Amino acid sequence: MIELIISVLLMMAAIVIFLAALGLLRLPDLPTRMHATTKSGVLGIVFIMVAVALFFAQIDTTARVLAIIVFTFVTAPIAAHAIGRAGYLSGVALWSETIRDDLKSYYRGKDKNPQD
Repeated sequence: MIELIISVLLMMAAIVIFLAALGLLRLPDLPTRMHATTKSGVLGIVFIMVAVALFFAQIDTTARVLAIIVFTFVTAPIAAHAIGRAGYLSGVALWSETIRDDLKSYYRGKDKNPQD
């Protein structure tokens, strides 16, 4: 029974990480790509780590798995934010159909209307 649960977790991880890769290829601009890869990547890692904890079923392995999950939850959004901000500041173009750019008034001139 535990092997079935582990297999399901690993298949879910593979599907979620595949969707992250697909989002990286198909989404139109840097912010949406960062969103897809960060959210899906972290969820895929969590599925894999839970499968590892169930497979080994030892206290020290489970503690390491929990540490990896917490570390990933803390660092992945921060890294994605830093990469997205660096891309925005370096002038990477937003999608042509982007409706609102809230950062424009902060980084690309104070005379701009933030609702543009």
